[in-house]
Amino acid sequence: MVERLVPDELWELFQRVVPPAPTRPQGGGRRRYGDREVLAAIIFVATTGCTWRQLPPVFGPSGPTAHRRFTEWTKARVWPRLHRLILDELGSRGELDWSRCAIDSVSMRALKGGADRPESCRPRQERVEDPLDRRKVRSADQCRDLPGQPARQPGPAAPRPRHPADPLAPRARRRRPAKLHGDRGYDCDHLRRWLRGRNIALRLARGGVDSSQRLGRHRWTIERTIAWLNGFRRLHRRCERKAQHFLAFVGIAAALICYRRLAK
Repeated sequence: MVERLVPDELWELFQRVVPPAPTRPQGGGRRRYGDREVLAAIIFVATTGCTWRQLPPVFGPSGPTAHRRFTEWTKARVWPRLHRLILDELGSRGELDWSRCAIDSVSMRALKGGADRPESCRPRQERVEDPLDRRKVRSADQCRDLPGQPARQPGPAAPRPRHPADPLAPRARRRRPAKLHGDRGYDCDHLRRWLRGRNIALRLARGGVDSSQRLGRHRWTIERTIAWLNGFRRLHRRCERKAQHFLAFVGIAAALICYRRLAK
């Protein structure tokens, strides 16, 4: 089970981004479970959507142990680093095309609520929001290069530039997309200013002016990406109280989707 969920190639990539295990200066304590077994348990939770306490004993670590390690690696930003590393490998093989990029979003229920919801840039969503509805909804943006794989993990924050001293510097430099395709929901001034400041051409349908039918020639790949993300049952609903934990599962799903392309 562990070797099937975490193949040798994925395990080699993960070892390059996982932080070293903490040591006890005084010695003693219980033996720490191996990172590969815990990673397999986390992937099992992400794909099946089971709770941590429903984790089968075949992996070795218990549910609380796997959850603690998941929290530890999330704080260390292991999942976005793994995603970027896999994208670097794809880029070095010439399998990423940055000429076009598409963006879209999906919403799902947050069963445990959350007061850290980001402000939406979609005017339509703001108009239909019911202030009396206590069901919290999370919106996850997914950016994707058209012929390749998910290019950015969803989240409310804009992507930060890589520090020049980062040890995970790519062998093949990643470039910004030349064009960004989106529907009318992304027709907002601050997003257009953000893209112009990065020399990214705008292909966003303007409300009441442009038709969204022509965008379908390029945006079908983002719909396929969302369908791939729906294959991870943990993303069907937000069961985590903390937003960073939900985004961590999205990062795991994006990394695994890209790894499938890398393993071909």
